[in-house]
Amino acid sequence: MPSEGRCWETLQALRSSDKGRLCYHRDWLLRGEDVLEECMSLPKLSSYSGWVLDHVLPHMQENPPPPETSTSPTSTSALDQASFVPESPVGNPAFSPASSATPDGTKNKHESQHTGPMVLQSSRGIKVEGCIRMYELVHRMKGAEGLRQWQEEQERKVRALSEMASEQLKRFDERKELKLHKEFQDLREVMEKSSREALGQQEKLKAEHRHRAKILNLKLREAEQQRLRQAEQERLRKEEGLVRLRSLYALQEEVLHLSQQLDSADQHRDLLKADLSAFQTRGNQLCGLISGIIRATSESVFPTAEDQVVAERALQEMRDLLANLQQEITRACEDKKRQDEEEAQMKRQESQMQQGPEVHKESPAPSQGLGVKQNEDLQVKVQDSTMQWYQQLQDASSQCVLAFEGLTNSKDSQAKKIKMDLQKAATIPVSQISTIAGSKLKEIFDKIHSLLSGKPVQSGGRSVSVTLNPQGLDFVQYKLAEKFVKQGEEEVASHHEAAFPIAVVASGIWELHPRVGDLILAHLHKKCPYSVPFYPAFKEGMALEDYQRMLGYQVKDSKVEQQDNFLKRMSGMIRLYAAIIQLRWPYGNRQEVHPHGLNHGWRWLAQILNMEPLSDVTATLLFDFLEVCGNALMKQYQFQFWKMILLIKEDYFPRIEAITSSGQMGSFIRLKQFLEKCLQHKEIPVPKGFLTSSFWRS
Repeated sequence: MPSEGRCWETLQALRSSDKGRLCYHRDWLLRGEDVLEECMSLPKLSSYSGWVLDHVLPHMQENPPPPETSTSPTSTSALDQASFVPESPVGNPAFSPASSATPDGTKNKHESQHTGPMVLQSSRGIKVEGCIRMYELVHRMKGAEGLRQWQEEQERKVRALSEMASEQLKRFDERKELKLHKEFQDLREVMEKSSREALGQQEKLKAEHRHRAKILNLKLREAEQQRLRQAEQERLRKEEGLVRLRSLYALQEEVLHLSQQLDSADQHRDLLKADLSAFQTRGNQLCGLISGIIRATSESVFPTAEDQVVAERALQEMRDLLANLQQEITRACEDKKRQDEEEAQMKRQESQMQQGPEVHKESPAPSQGLGVKQNEDLQVKVQDSTMQWYQQLQDASSQCVLAFEGLTNSKDSQAKKIKMDLQKAATIPVSQISTIAGSKLKEIFDKIHSLLSGKPVQSGGRSVSVTLNPQGLDFVQYKLAEKFVKQGEEEVASHHEAAFPIAVVASGIWELHPRVGDLILAHLHKKCPYSVPFYPAFKEGMALEDYQRMLGYQVKDSKVEQQDNFLKRMSGMIRLYAAIIQLRWPYGNRQEVHPHGLNHGWRWLAQILNMEPLSDVTATLLFDFLEVCGNALMKQYQFQFWKMILLIKEDYFPRIEAITSSGQMGSFIRLKQFLEKCLQHKEIPVPKGFLTSSFWRS
């Protein structure tokens, strides 16, 4: 049969295959032998393979199987049945395994030794076995192929890992090299930076050295210049001291000469009803004062400017004493002469009456004789009424200070806090007054008025009221008046235009709170006695510093302020006073009279012209007063004002010029030029900074 032929071909193919050489036993399970032991041994064929190849295959070739279409069940079953093989094939030489040879020509020793019975399988079994072996072959080939692929994959992975490791090693080397390069670069940069810093530090030290050397040179130069300046100043001081000393000697000589004239007045003692001892005593005091100044300056080498001022004032007072004495003597002589004439006239009348009425002639009236002297000498002291008014204001100021003494001397922290808050609330608004808009000025005025009226106001973020302390109102009124005068002393002295806004607020407060106005006058008179006008006299036993303070000078550490600074402060306060007397608060009651109006300005001007002028002071104050208040006085008094201006020009100017030294002529020339210009134009100009209606609309 064809299928059987194919099976034998398969068996022959398997015989020549690798697996055909394997030892395969069907009963390996029965024997219990280890499969792996045979797998590990070399492959070999069964002992029956030779017999099958020698006997069965030739037989099949001689009797080819019939076609499949003509096969009968009997024939097929014959192949399916196993043929019996004799138990010992040795007796049959054809079937002797020893006579069979292997395909390679060698005898199979195992088959020759096998004596057991052989059973030939059927074609179907052979087919199954061949399929099994074919499957095993395919499976083995697949395993070999998979193993080969696995090996190739592993080799590929190994190569990839090797390449990756090589690349990583290269990268590592590169990073290491880069790191070394960076470290080298950093080290080089650090070294360069250190080198630059060292060079910079060296340059800096050189620059500092040069700078210090330059500073030392400058200091040496400045020290040399300072030494030269000090030497020059010392030389000038000595020259000025010598000039002052010679001037003091001249003043002493003149005072002594005047004192001798006072002593020579004893011959008129019979004519004078007054005692001359007061004049002589005061003259001796003045001589002693100048002698004391000269003795004191001899100890300190040279006299100071203050010493010269005191000596000049003493000389002026000595002149005044002699002038007053001469007036008394002249008046006494005139009275004596008048009495003698009256007695002579009476005698003539008696003789005429004795001679007869025909020889009687009417004698001239006494008033037609010499008459009363028209141009008497000017006064030195202020009028008694003015002095009483001045003293009343000072007493009121002292009483006000006593009224709030408990608040100022209190040790209570709450009372101190209230005092500070009230002082700030009173003084800060006044400090804010300037040539600003009228609306802002009204806010300041309303704040001050509210504080004085007992209403709470905001100051420093807190609510402040004079009702917080029973003495609060007195304290606020005093500090407010003091601040107004201080603004005139400082702000107006530096900026003349500031006099008008400060004055209009002060005038409005004065109108609503009269006590504040009296305190303003008290502070003004105390700091500037020329605003009274009042020339304090030197009293016996009074310290020189106290007398200078009475005159308005500031004395600190026994040093008197310079004359220019003194005149500047006096000018500021007189300007403030001249502005107050002519201005009124525009939002007040216009029907009421100004509490301190232009009539007081006219009184001040008349009284200061009735007093002897002071060198440099009178000319300065007259100029400041007339420049600020002259226009208002001109409009108020008209013809009388121009008469007074002519009086100043014709009668008062010579007096000022007579007592003014050559170095102090600036203020006198300024006043003279101002009045001459006003007389030429017949008008006093409106002062600069005067508040107009446009100011209040802003």
